[in-house]
Amino acid sequence: MPTVKNVILVMFDSLRRDALGCYGSPAPWSRIRTPHLDALARESVMFTRAYPESLPTLCARRAIYTGQRTFPFHNGDFSFMKGDWVGYIPGWGPIPEEQHTLSEIFSAQQFRTGLISDLYHQFKPGKNFWRGFDQWTFIRGQETDHQRSGRAPTREDIDRWIPPEISAIHNGVLKQAKVDSNWFDSKALLNMRDRVREEQWFNAQVMQEAARWVEQNTDAERLFLTVECFDPHEPWFVPEHYRKRHDPHDGREQVLSPYAEIPDLPEDLLRRTRANYAGLVEMCDRWFGHLMETLRVSGRLDDSLVIVTADHGHSLWDRRHYIGKRHYPSDPETFHLPLLIRHPQGVAAGTRCDALVQAHDLAPTVLEATGVAPPEPMQGRSFWNTAFAGGEPIRRHVTVGWAGSLTVIDDQWWFNCKVDGAGALLYPVGRGPEDASVAEQQPELVRELFRQAKADAGGSFPDYLFERAAALPHVPGSASFNADT
Repeated sequence: MPTVKNVILVMFDSLRRDALGCYGSPAPWSRIRTPHLDALARESVMFTRAYPESLPTLCARRAIYTGQRTFPFHNGDFSFMKGDWVGYIPGWGPIPEEQHTLSEIFSAQQFRTGLISDLYHQFKPGKNFWRGFDQWTFIRGQETDHQRSGRAPTREDIDRWIPPEISAIHNGVLKQAKVDSNWFDSKALLNMRDRVREEQWFNAQVMQEAARWVEQNTDAERLFLTVECFDPHEPWFVPEHYRKRHDPHDGREQVLSPYAEIPDLPEDLLRRTRANYAGLVEMCDRWFGHLMETLRVSGRLDDSLVIVTADHGHSLWDRRHYIGKRHYPSDPETFHLPLLIRHPQGVAAGTRCDALVQAHDLAPTVLEATGVAPPEPMQGRSFWNTAFAGGEPIRRHVTVGWAGSLTVIDDQWWFNCKVDGAGALLYPVGRGPEDASVAEQQPELVRELFRQAKADAGGSFPDYLFERAAALPHVPGSASFNADT
């Protein structure tokens, strides 16, 4: 098979797999249309069982950028780090200096490398995710990025976008995590002030700048471009014409994810929450189409591997009345990833790959595709032969780590528990929203799945993770077992 010349890697944040029409199983509440991503799928291998290696945002990207495991977060306590209000999340830190990144590896092989990103977490003090890029462009203003100062939004301004009952729940969650939450709503609104034209929205800026990079680097022999789009992550600000297709009603706005179970959420706020998310997904698709068209007219589609994926999804009241993303209990809406890979010669176009793959498998796969050898072994495994040459699957199960819990998924089971073995939850992989855990009825299987996860973690967990596990809530129907047996 010919060696791939260039690589275009596009990552969206919080993009649910079932938000893409090409996967054919939309959420029951969804009427999302993604024509450009669906068109890409028809020319790609579409992966049906792709999962993160660890979560959330920065932890996932460490694995993607390096091909190494981030879980189980040894030396991963960054709660001391200044300038980052989410440093309390295990693994939420810089890429370890001793690990090689894809951009560094490709740069050493004379690739022209670029990073276009509005994912402001990558650029906070102490972070180093731009290592190895010949150009890195930071699109400012997402969420609480310190892009703007000025007159703070009034209480009336905040209440216009975020209903007080949602804001109170969200701020309570942040305070429980010992995070100062008073400035969150106002800072996000301050950054969005004066954005009235669609091309000023963040995802539009990212894709326009990525397209511009392609145009400005046509002289390069080989390219590696990473495009990081923080949308459709909340807050779900979206031009009104996108939202109205999903919720034409006048009424209250709702752009915030509370990260909580809200059994009594009013129907109008649920409808608006989902409509704003759906509209933002459609906007991401529209501007992704701009990048794809630029690749086409510049001739780069003819010699570039195009990869589209996400770090995780987002629950939108799908089960347990929860809105947000969380690791315990873990749910498919957050953990099941979209992954599309388009071969420039059309190899395996329009096919599905049902093999289990994880985020840290991307780096070795891309290196094999381009004929570049890594400077040291990677913990991820290349699935190039599996996807494009009919090879055997590379994994029998996946283990996903997040803070004080772990999740194991194989052909039959979805297993989730705390790292100390407490609170085990076990479901068939294809479970419905109302299905109950069967962990109590399957003690030997629970122990075996935990043993697999512990082996993937290298045989041990850092002590501070047990403290995080102890703080996790009790989930009705969960079972505990002796993790040492």
